[in-house]
Amino acid sequence: MTFTTNKARLMSVAASIAIATTLAAPLAAHEVEDPVPETVAEADVDPYIWLEEARSEEALAWVRAENERTNAMLATDPRFEKLKGDALAILDSEDRVPYVNFRPDGLYNFWQDKANPKGLLRRTTLESYKTDNPQWETVLDIDALAAAEGKEWVYKGSSCLAPDYNKCMIALSDGGEDATILREFDYTTKQFIEGGFAIEEKSQGGVSWIDDDTLIVGRDFGEGTLTDSEYPFTARIWRRGTDLAAAPEIFRGESSDVSAGAYLLRDSEATVHAMMAYRGVSFHEREYFVSVADEWVKLDIPSKASPYGIVDGHILYSTDVDWEVDGTTFPADSLIAMELEEWKADPNGASKVLVWAPEDRQTKRGGAITANSLFVGMLDNVVGKVVKFDFEDGEWVSEQVDLPDNATVGIAASSNETDQIMYTVTDFLNPTTLYYSDGSAAPEALKNSPARFDATGMEVEQFEAKSADGTMIPYFVVKPAGMKLDGTTPTLLTGYGGFQVSRLPGYLGTAGKLWVENGGAYVLANLRGGGEFGPGWHQTAIRENKQRTWDDFIAVADDLVARKVTAPRHLGIQGGSQGGLLVGTAFTKRPDLYGAAIVAIPLFDMLRYHEIGRGASWIGEYGDPRIPEQRAWIEGYSPYQKLVEGVDYPAPFFWASTADDRTHPAHARKGAARMKELGQPYYYYEDMTGGHSGGVDNEQRAKLSALQYVYLMQRLKGEAAAATEDAGE
Repeated sequence: MTFTTNKARLMSVAASIAIATTLAAPLAAHEVEDPVPETVAEADVDPYIWLEEARSEEALAWVRAENERTNAMLATDPRFEKLKGDALAILDSEDRVPYVNFRPDGLYNFWQDKANPKGLLRRTTLESYKTDNPQWETVLDIDALAAAEGKEWVYKGSSCLAPDYNKCMIALSDGGEDATILREFDYTTKQFIEGGFAIEEKSQGGVSWIDDDTLIVGRDFGEGTLTDSEYPFTARIWRRGTDLAAAPEIFRGESSDVSAGAYLLRDSEATVHAMMAYRGVSFHEREYFVSVADEWVKLDIPSKASPYGIVDGHILYSTDVDWEVDGTTFPADSLIAMELEEWKADPNGASKVLVWAPEDRQTKRGGAITANSLFVGMLDNVVGKVVKFDFEDGEWVSEQVDLPDNATVGIAASSNETDQIMYTVTDFLNPTTLYYSDGSAAPEALKNSPARFDATGMEVEQFEAKSADGTMIPYFVVKPAGMKLDGTTPTLLTGYGGFQVSRLPGYLGTAGKLWVENGGAYVLANLRGGGEFGPGWHQTAIRENKQRTWDDFIAVADDLVARKVTAPRHLGIQGGSQGGLLVGTAFTKRPDLYGAAIVAIPLFDMLRYHEIGRGASWIGEYGDPRIPEQRAWIEGYSPYQKLVEGVDYPAPFFWASTADDRTHPAHARKGAARMKELGQPYYYYEDMTGGHSGGVDNEQRAKLSALQYVYLMQRLKGEAAAATEDAGE
């Protein structure tokens, strides 16, 4: 979950981070036979359950020993310091674009650099921001706060009171984990409010403002208030000066939900039109409710549909599935509008009108609502664009925003109070450009990111690979100048393939500097399970069909070898979170196909994932191992159980974070421990202060990058034999 400001009014829920196997089909000679009986890896036979205790003395001692071992193998490499220095120079660079949010009192930016590793929350004016050297006013210094309180504070965002947005609840994490504390902060005085709202017990969940003295709170209120996924499922009204523990409950979901809560539905002028509530019955399914005459009325919409926002006197819904209403079918991924006052009088009876429906290989990707218009980011065959929507003369009209073609386009920021909006435009080889419009004219380039690597002569090509079921899977290859198709190029293949998350061309930055500029090729695969081609592309590869994601990735790797872009001994794979599971399935299913595998902050033990971290929340994506039929899906690929004797694996590099309370470091730890037990070469590193994304400051992030690229260079540039010997027992 992401803690963000109330200012955003888009109500669609993004999926961010199982499973059919072709059991009847004969295995290819290079595939590994499943050696594991159905009961393996239950708690009573798993020798590494103790590594699931994130901060036990025994587990942390193991981590320190593994870190020391990996540092000795990788951080002593002559290339390490230069790679780390190159990465840190990019991360700390003063000339990078400071992305902002619009607020009534200025443009806000969160900035980290060498002098401010934990970061500054700061603001400037639009006039100053348009200059080459904006003048920034510090609002909150996280480094100073952490030093004063002796904490490893990580800024996790704020929830602010509309329409002024000067009174906010600041979310702080100790060490980077998702769980936060909350404190009331005054952006005018730039001080935490003495005696103000404060929740000092860390928890998942957050708050939203009703008025100056009232909050809606979703937190851990003790026994019976957290779901099986460890998220809140109750909401309370907390009034200033009262005891939070005694705050009256206004909504309750079920413990089996992923999460549940309540919020206010506001328009761009911050006018409240309804109190809403939701139950996340699975990661991808929600039930929505609206308060009518003090009663919760359930919205009669598909479980994969949601309120999207208020535009021009209408409330919009988005649906991820086909939705039939009174003989009319609204296609999956479409936008549907209802007249707002009619909806408020009868939420389920209001007339519905189609605003937009996707054409073939189109999908929505993010959006924003300004004072007068709706802007929706879209992908058209993985090429980005933004479309503006307005209700004029009794009908919905749209026009494409004038932005560069054949690029990845995104909405960077928008204003509630005006029609100001900013966009990003990028691709693999060209640094990101920030565009700005005040709504009266076409966007103009406002800021450009400097080049971070020498892209002279480099090129990008797109290919397709045939997956196991015949589906063609697109992928991009970024190649160095003069590269010969003779199978000798060190190549890094990455992907994600889950939770309807799209992986798109974007400026390579660090990867360009540390990898492609040093002669490597970079490959990005657009796998089923992601969102590159809409909700159907995702839904075709979840639960009993999750194997399709893994098949797609292997197909791309095979295609790279067939085209002689690379060869197995020169091919590395990399992925994080769901992508870490992707890499785990790939190197255990086809260990012959790769020379290196970076398994980052992964899911790995899929027979116990529901017991570890926030794992239970992802049952909608993978299935439930407690149900025999669904367990059978998952057993077909769970990487932890696929690590067996007699197989030569490509010396995987597992890395994780001690403070990751989402996927939990136990997955990576147990994978490394099993490799050690088998006498197999492996690498393990654990950042002991970072959260789910790793390092919490640029120094840590640069080190993590350097460790991974040294590993890839050792493994893929003709040094694998020596590296394997070093990585062994």
